[in-house]
Amino acid sequence: MSEEHVRPNPDSLLAHVQAEEARQARGKLKIFLGYAAGVGKTFAMLEAAHQRRAEGVDVVVGYIETHSRAETEALVSHLEVIPRRGVAYRTTVLPEMDVDAVLARRPQLALVDELAHTNAPGSRHPKRYLDVEELLAAGINVYTTMNIQHLESLNDAVAQITGIEVREKVPDSVLDEASEIEVVDLPPPELLQRLQDGKVY
Repeated sequence: MSEEHVRPNPDSLLAHVQAEEARQARGKLKIFLGYAAGVGKTFAMLEAAHQRRAEGVDVVVGYIETHSRAETEALVSHLEVIPRRGVAYRTTVLPEMDVDAVLARRPQLALVDELAHTNAPGSRHPKRYLDVEELLAAGINVYTTMNIQHLESLNDAVAQITGIEVREKVPDSVLDEASEIEVVDLPPPELLQRLQDGKVY
């Protein structure tokens, strides 16, 4: 029998179709990437979220850290915010994103700040990027923020340049999965001025 008459393997075809369906059902990830704290990643993410909301997209705040900045708080105040979940740790209660509440709400787009964050002990996932992975797997699009020094492959270089070891790391594979990366930049003099004005956490 000639090769052109050989029937394809039905198991291979099924696996291919299922993989393609899973890929299409998966949420899309957009990362607002900064070279340093204070360059305006969260603000840029919120502005983009307001634009999407104006286009009719169902947007919720899964977790935003405003650091008490008035401009950031003003942008958050006009969006639906999923209440945080308190995680008891030693003598305190730490606020974390309520992954189950976001999943139950099923928005089209969830905003999740600080992708490299380490969750409180006792959380479902040790790292926030794993929370985001769960949202994406459920078909929810996610906008998130991170600084370049948290990228795992740059960890040693950052330590050599700055003399500071960054403990919170995100695997490079997370960036590879992003459908879009927006670099948020600010000239050093402006960043230093923001630092002097107390606007950088």
